[in-house]
Amino acid sequence: MTTPAFDSALLQPINAFLSCPTPDEWVAEAVKPQNLEGLLIDHCNCELKAAQTAMLLIRRYAVDKANGELLLAWLKPYEDFVYRQQGDGNFDRLHTGLKKMIQSHGETDFADELVNKMVLLIKEELHHFQQVLEIMQSRGITYRNVGAGRYARGMMRHVRTYEPQTLVDKLICGAYIEARSCERFARLAPLLDEELGRFYISLLRSEARHYQDYLTLAQQVAGTDISDRVKHFAEVEAQLIASTDADFKFHSGVPAAVATA
Repeated sequence: MTTPAFDSALLQPINAFLSCPTPDEWVAEAVKPQNLEGLLIDHCNCELKAAQTAMLLIRRYAVDKANGELLLAWLKPYEDFVYRQQGDGNFDRLHTGLKKMIQSHGETDFADELVNKMVLLIKEELHHFQQVLEIMQSRGITYRNVGAGRYARGMMRHVRTYEPQTLVDKLICGAYIEARSCERFARLAPLLDEELGRFYISLLRSEARHYQDYLTLAQQVAGTDISDRVKHFAEVEAQLIASTDADFKFHSGVPAAVATA
């Protein structure tokens, strides 16, 4: 295997941000050949969900109805493919078409920055979605719908219900989800076949930036120190990652079959 090395300095802030590493038991399960199909399908699904989450944040907090409709149109072909089994999964021309500027409504001092950072994230996540899909297709793996795991849902249960704290907490959750993705790509890359290893390494830099963008936005929206909330979600995230999980997914905890063996 000739998977290229990556800059370990890129992961230093990620590992400092996360309160625990991915358990070795999850890594061991993830690299089993019989689990690769499910892992790739869930990874593909996660890329679309990341784009959808960013779109919802923009529509809820930063743009008018017309610009919100533009965002919906961007994602519709991908959602049609995933949820309605429409299309052949070829989105090449759509990537070059995501160039129309989305304008913020300017009603808050963070609206422009939210649009700028989240639009870039959407474009990158949709591109990653297609990349994972192409790898799946080359291996004869058919995309299928998969149910949501407990991870993101478990994080969102702790989001406060009044603004702007709701948005601050959602952004912090986004930072943890992106950071964990980055950490797991790095853990898996040296252990998988060369194609997947190279691909996962290629994702590290963008995922690391996504985590930083979410955290920067959370601080900007809050306007005050957010370290207590960051610490709170660090504990929540670590508990989800380190505890037994009945469902094996890209962001799941210790596999139940391993924990009970």
